[in-house]
Amino acid sequence: MGTPAHRKLSAATAAQRAAELRQQLHEHNHRYYVLDAPAIPDSEYDRLLRELQELETAHPQLRTADSPTHRVGAPPREDLVPVRHRQPMQSLDNCFDDVELRNFDRRVREGLGREAVEYSAEPKIDGLAISLTYERGVLVLGATRGDGETGEDVTDNLRTLGAIPLRLGGAGKQWPAVIEIRGEVYMPRPGFERMNRALEQRGEKTFVNPRNAAAGALRQLDPAVTASRPLAFLAYAMGRVEGFALPKTHAAVLEQLRRWNLPVSELIETVSGVEGCQRYYEKIGARRVTLDFDIDGVVYKLNELAGREELGSVARAPRWAIAHKYPAEEALTVLENVEFQVGRTGTLTPVARLKPVFVGGVTVSNATLHNMDEIGRLEVRIGDEVVVRRAGDVIPSVARLHAPGSQRKKITMPARCPVCGGKVEREEGEVAARCTNGLSCRAQLLGSLLHFVSRRALDIEGLGDKLLAQLVDREVVSSPADIFRLTAETLSGLERMAAKSAANVIAAIEASKATTFERFLYALGIRDVGETTARELARHFGSLEALMEAAAADVDTTHAGKEKDRCPTLRQVPDVGPVVAAFICHFFSEIRNQKVIAQLRASGVHWPAPKESAGGVLSGKTFVLTGALPGMSRDEAGALIEANGGKTSGSVSKKTDYVLAGADAGSKLAKAEKLGVAVIDLDGLKKLIGQAGLSSAS
Repeated sequence: MGTPAHRKLSAATAAQRAAELRQQLHEHNHRYYVLDAPAIPDSEYDRLLRELQELETAHPQLRTADSPTHRVGAPPREDLVPVRHRQPMQSLDNCFDDVELRNFDRRVREGLGREAVEYSAEPKIDGLAISLTYERGVLVLGATRGDGETGEDVTDNLRTLGAIPLRLGGAGKQWPAVIEIRGEVYMPRPGFERMNRALEQRGEKTFVNPRNAAAGALRQLDPAVTASRPLAFLAYAMGRVEGFALPKTHAAVLEQLRRWNLPVSELIETVSGVEGCQRYYEKIGARRVTLDFDIDGVVYKLNELAGREELGSVARAPRWAIAHKYPAEEALTVLENVEFQVGRTGTLTPVARLKPVFVGGVTVSNATLHNMDEIGRLEVRIGDEVVVRRAGDVIPSVARLHAPGSQRKKITMPARCPVCGGKVEREEGEVAARCTNGLSCRAQLLGSLLHFVSRRALDIEGLGDKLLAQLVDREVVSSPADIFRLTAETLSGLERMAAKSAANVIAAIEASKATTFERFLYALGIRDVGETTARELARHFGSLEALMEAAAADVDTTHAGKEKDRCPTLRQVPDVGPVVAAFICHFFSEIRNQKVIAQLRASGVHWPAPKESAGGVLSGKTFVLTGALPGMSRDEAGALIEANGGKTSGSVSKKTDYVLAGADAGSKLAKAEKLGVAVIDLDGLKKLIGQAGLSSAS
């Protein structure tokens, strides 16, 4: 409760004092967490914070979104709400040696047509990537990376981190209307060690490593718990931006972040070419053990932002950045046994069962052996002493033989599937051996079902591996179509399924019926058809019927002698080569798959009908977007183009019809002019569509 003195203050006086306190506390937070130069004792800071808390309690209308009192924590939440990233948070490709680094640099230079380029180099902190959204300088949303497309809302938790400004520094006129800041939340080693000592003294479970501790702290439902953990934050990039012209280089972006009072690593440098990257890698490697945070490598990013846009991305990783990993941590142990796991496509993977050993921050008792060719290359047998390698979040693997055991036992691929007893075959020219029993194999069926219900597929919340395993074991579900025949009564009879939980799962199943064509294709689990390929197939054919007709037309060409003669219809789709096309043909030619698809459609699984591009005024036209458009994001402009029958592409070529250019267009504009491609602005696009009065909200 507020003190009587605070209650007696007039509304105007209380508001003025609250504003003064907020300003002082913001400044002291910046000096303490970012500049590492506190200007007042902790006791004085606490006194100012208490005064503001009392003012806000006495006058609740004074509490603002950027109030430092949020640092203390908000009321506990019941769950973490999913957040769809407006701009995907991509992962990075890795390189492990100088050859791979030089190949990356060559691809970048060739893609830009340059002899040499500059990179921004930074340590790869072993923490959690997050996104911070500020509207007119005030923090309104904080989210985890999640799967890159969808994260979790942890705004209240992130507000408790002193290093994250609740309001950006600098004058208000410098703030964008909307800006997304990306960075890393981590736990410094000294804080981690202090926290573990305190937990141990209280007889509580300690954390294995700082990253796990940071992850657990950030995903707490009670922000007060997060506030009690020694978390730190460093910003490293801007994401979505509205109402602000980006600088031309990443180095300038980092300087702008610093001007907004965001903490940025002092170890980041701009380097020239691959030699500069190598020198940086060696320098940070030499300092690695002295840093107060864990790193597993360094990251190189093309410094020039326009060049990044020109290079674009492939799958989930940008072409203009790479993580250069340090050698993995290794340890010696004994290979006690080898078991074979069966995946959803029937592939048998040998898994080493090891004498438990601590490596890379965790205790490892299982490691992958990849395949029989790898076992032959390593020349390992059961009973041998082996070197186990673990790097970051990579699955532990057997790296090499250290010493043969006294009673070695040869590792052999089973002739029969260890799950269903089906015949195991290895096709000519393939590394993998597979169970031939298809979905009659429990492991393949369960794997296929888990893929079908996963977040990026049909996204059926509540149908996890344990519940699906029970349904498969009881022979209630034998195909994805059976999921839509489930009832609450059936589910409530299973282990750990009360009536309410069963009803929630049935509701999730019902909601999943409304999906998209590309999600449905991905959910089917066609071999080698990932999300990108599914999206391209959906865009190209527009309907399931058209795709199945194309597969039927191509099926007789799947084994043609010359690669160029195989699957000519399907190979017109970007990202589809002869091998993937053959897998698609095989999938749709199987009677069982045709029946399952028909059953899924009959059960109500549906998606929006394809838009008729033939009638669109932009039908057959390909656009490339570049630069900042006035009053409209590039995503919105792309959606407008596609809604009117056109297509968008990430790179300029002779096949491009128009380049839609905004402010600071960069290298794509230059390439368009060089190739003679028509360049238009937003008004030009509106005229093409015939909507000169179009607003940015359209």
